[in-house]
Amino acid sequence: MKNITKNRLRKASALAVALAACGSANAGVTVAGPGESYLTLSLWARSSYTSVEDAAPDGSRSSDFSIDSVRIITSGKITKNIGGMINFERQSDESMRILDAVAQFELTDGVNFWFGRMLPPTDRANMAGPYFANVWDYPMVSQYPNAFTGRDDGALVWGNVLGGKLLYSFGAFQGKNRGAGLSNDGDEPLYATRFAYSFLDPELGYYGTNSYFGSKEIFTVGFAYQMQKDGVGTALAKGDYKAWNIDALYETKLAGGGVMTLEGAWYDYDTDGVADAPGAGLCANVNNCGGAAAGDAWLLTAAYLIPTKIGIGQFQPYTRYQKFNADSGGDTKQWDFGLTYVMAGHNARISAVYSDMESAAGIDTDKFTLGVQLMY
Repeated sequence: MKNITKNRLRKASALAVALAACGSANAGVTVAGPGESYLTLSLWARSSYTSVEDAAPDGSRSSDFSIDSVRIITSGKITKNIGGMINFERQSDESMRILDAVAQFELTDGVNFWFGRMLPPTDRANMAGPYFANVWDYPMVSQYPNAFTGRDDGALVWGNVLGGKLLYSFGAFQGKNRGAGLSNDGDEPLYATRFAYSFLDPELGYYGTNSYFGSKEIFTVGFAYQMQKDGVGTALAKGDYKAWNIDALYETKLAGGGVMTLEGAWYDYDTDGVADAPGAGLCANVNNCGGAAAGDAWLLTAAYLIPTKIGIGQFQPYTRYQKFNADSGGDTKQWDFGLTYVMAGHNARISAVYSDMESAAGIDTDKFTLGVQLMY
């Protein structure tokens, strides 16, 4: 019986890894190769309309349409234990860049080794990303350093153990401020780790999501930590970078068929008393450079998926509050009030959201966003 359970967990974990790269079981095209090999292709896109107070060139309210993100997602297996993924993203500035390029090895049950460009272990918000969020905009309080869209180059060991209840991960990455005149002119790596324990249904795979839309009963608590020697400042005034957070997701299907989702996270960022503001030009050719701010932050999100189906989908109203308490300067706060029309889980949804942000300087700005997401 133990062997049967282990085999089932191993197959489920392998499937979860593939689906995490490709979206869901209903998305993407899979081509079978010889033996146990296969290749999967998926296409993802996010576009939006935004209207922001005082943001037009003449100082009036802006009105802009944008293709926020287009992703080409490929993943596959060479053998049962060897695979990889290469993903590309075209952002709103028309640039196309490598998003992920990872060689993946399943060394044994519960032990995976990845090498290349990937998401380092961070908070749930980053592990889910914008495509698997339960809101439209990425949270401003999630400020872990990255080279591009949360990614960095490095090596990672991770796995699902204890019947899939516990996710562990730790790795070493390029990190911040590598370059002449910058704090990390000695090429110190960034170390990152994450542990997450599921008290109800397990969440298999490395990546995450912010909502299962009622397909699972979820209560998962996660902890992430990152540190890098000489990670902030310049070569003349350098300090160590440290950051950690605790996050939790609770989701349950209620008696009437609706789905309640609650999410919270707490962050602490430490720059060793050094201002991470390199001089002009020092960051010109360095992807992961500057920008770290010391302080603590938190967020709370609540959403409810209405059980009644209207047309081809269901409505999910939500609200989110975020606050960043800077060690120096004022606080930044933001309220989001949104309504998502969920048609095929994360694969097809439309979101309308009103956001009100108060900057550290006390400037209040409101924004309206209408966003459309499709993943195949």
